[in-house]
Amino acid sequence: MGGNLDYNLVMVRLCLWSGPRNVSTALLYAFNQRTDTLALDEPLYGHYLRVSGASHPAAAEVMAAMECDGTRVVRDVVLGPGDRAVSFQKHMAHHLVDLDRGFLRQTTNVLLIRDPAEVVVTLAKQISEPSIRDVGIAMQCDLLGQLSAMGQDPPVLDAKELLLDPEGVLKQLCQRTGIPWDSAMLSWPAGPKPCDGMWAPHWYENVHRSRGFEPWRPRDATVAPQLARLIDECRPHYEQLRAMAIPARSGVMR
Repeated sequence: MGGNLDYNLVMVRLCLWSGPRNVSTALLYAFNQRTDTLALDEPLYGHYLRVSGASHPAAAEVMAAMECDGTRVVRDVVLGPGDRAVSFQKHMAHHLVDLDRGFLRQTTNVLLIRDPAEVVVTLAKQISEPSIRDVGIAMQCDLLGQLSAMGQDPPVLDAKELLLDPEGVLKQLCQRTGIPWDSAMLSWPAGPKPCDGMWAPHWYENVHRSRGFEPWRPRDATVAPQLARLIDECRPHYEQLRAMAIPARSGVMR
């Protein structure tokens, strides 16, 4: 582990901009294993629910428990002070609605994507009629353009490549974001975590059973017609981002 970071001078604010059901919580748990890192779970979720009116499980309870003014969350949490070298923040890209994105110049940004055929099937179990806004992939493409205009070259992670080769992909991610590699990121104890958002009982049942990154496996491609249309709508955005994704190491079994 790289203990050579100067904790008085350096804080890497590592913002992961994901879509839902993209193994983002597993990545949160991986960073939570690092002793140099504070892991934060979707600090802008309350803001998103307030301004979007999205119908999500326990939305009222989440908004009652969180700061729902996104500008304050950015000031006090995203860019706020900390006592560790790394602040790893799991965000959903669509939570950026109605926010001044200028703060992204002060953060180290990463995009996490997943094949929409895999996302939509699992998302539909929590949201009865998911839309492209709920999937978040179009917002991620838009965000990539904005970050590029700021002079940034954000790493892109594809969930399949990450699950095929967790160590290889995470090592490359650490290198590109300027933080030391830590093998502790590869496993964690089963069960809820202190870093979980209060919505965990509604969304994290599977990841709470995990002790590390689950091996990638193909999913059943049979979906209802309305979900197939949504997948087709998302596909061009996904392919644009997938072309930039950090690959699994050559020789990894697919």
